[in-house]
Amino acid sequence: MKLLLAPRGVAAAGGVLVVSDTGQNRVFIWKNFSYREEKEPEVVLGQDDFLGTSRNTGKQVTARSLQYPSGVWTDGQRLIVADAWNHRVLIWLQLPTENGQPADVVVGQPDMESNLPNITGLSTPPTAQSLYWCYGVVSDGQSLWIADTGNRRVLYYANIPTTHFAAADQVIGQLNMNERESDSRNAIWPYSVKLSAGNALAITDTQYYRVLIWKDKTTAFTQPADIIIGQEDFEHNGQNQYQLLPAAHTLNWCYDCCFYQQGIWVADTGNSRVLYWPVLPEANNAPAEKLVGQLNFSTNGESSLSLKTPLVNEMYWPFSVTCLDTQLIVADTGNHRILFYEL
Repeated sequence: MKLLLAPRGVAAAGGVLVVSDTGQNRVFIWKNFSYREEKEPEVVLGQDDFLGTSRNTGKQVTARSLQYPSGVWTDGQRLIVADAWNHRVLIWLQLPTENGQPADVVVGQPDMESNLPNITGLSTPPTAQSLYWCYGVVSDGQSLWIADTGNRRVLYYANIPTTHFAAADQVIGQLNMNERESDSRNAIWPYSVKLSAGNALAITDTQYYRVLIWKDKTTAFTQPADIIIGQEDFEHNGQNQYQLLPAAHTLNWCYDCCFYQQGIWVADTGNSRVLYWPVLPEANNAPAEKLVGQLNFSTNGESSLSLKTPLVNEMYWPFSVTCLDTQLIVADTGNHRILFYEL
């Protein structure tokens, strides 16, 4: 069995499961996957083989290497990886079939051998072509959305790029492509971006302990979010809203979310749980109706498998969530595993 170390990204589609084995600088791909079967991954990316774990394979950055891969997206035919600490997004235009297979396209860098933030370094302002600590990616099969976390923005590409160094078409969270301002009406630390099957968009804003939701994704370029989960308004930003214990309406270091049917699941990472709203809230600060990972809404059991025998439903700092058909799939990051729930 290939052991995981702090996996921070999971995606599934068309029988394919993709996991970012973040702490070991690699991405695993399973084909024809079922959690009911003990099955090794068919492909590893970011390393030459299943034994490698070094950042950029212990060498200089290339089209084959990864450094702290985080968010992933697949439709079962293509693959997109947020190669966060190389400040780039890698795209495979066909699902990889070989270990260490080089990416076809790089976004955020002029070529496959560059990896500085904002192209030339930390002091450089962002542009429509640059990235800085990009942790999240999502697509509807046509467009590409990148959580450009370090630049406090989400970038939108009308089409999934097929050539290197593509410029984004629009930006969420900043007035233009060259700003990196902090404004509580925008995501302060946008770690992930997700799309619904309808027209909604959600940005998980980690440092403000909230999820921002737009009912119509096309409005996100010009106006603040319609709904806030985890806070009562744009100004408040308390961990668990400054309460000692969590509640059904509070969040703590949230890192991801995913739409499911008419509702949304949120990885409430710092509370070691995943919360569910069966219907998207109509008002800010609405309480969740269901949860997994803890016994109740007021419990915060930060317990690692390495510290004690876990409860059946226990998790430790879940970073990533996705849904496939009637399954909820959770990257239980602190326990170095992936959990599957039948909904």
